Amino acid sequence: MKLLMIYCKQFSYKPTIKTIDNARDNVEPGEFNNIQTAFIQVEEEDMNKESEVAKKLLKNLKWICGKNDTNKRIILHSFAHLSESKATPEFTQSFFNSVDQRLSASGFEVHQTPFGYFLDLQVDAPGYSLARVFKSF
Repeated sequence: MKLLMIYCKQFSYKPTIKTIDNARDNVEPGEFNNIQTAFIQVEEEDMNKESEVAKKLLKNLKWICGKNDTNKRIILHSFAHLSESKATPEFTQSFFNSVDQRLSASGFEVHQTPFGYFLDLQVDAPGYSLARVFKSF
């Protein structure tokens, strides 16, 4: 798994091109303030160690939200550009939904960008050390 965490003073997205045929239709744009974003690439090898990878991901997401004082607000964004290895779209979407449920059960406000779309992104990220953190596991 590759994980790029960016704290955003402002983050917005607008769906542009549907890239997966069975992705839901009529998705809306979104805009958020004071939120932690998680650009996540689920890799092929993660499909064989889902529990271990999910545990590490959740630990990192909870930690960074605390460090950046986001009031437990986070956006999960599938970002298949951090590695050449890719899990299947079905596995990735299921994994994201599982992580969403587990974070929500821990009191987090969780959002996901529309899966299966290219998006126009607007990112306003401050320049301090924990505003941008990369992890590979």
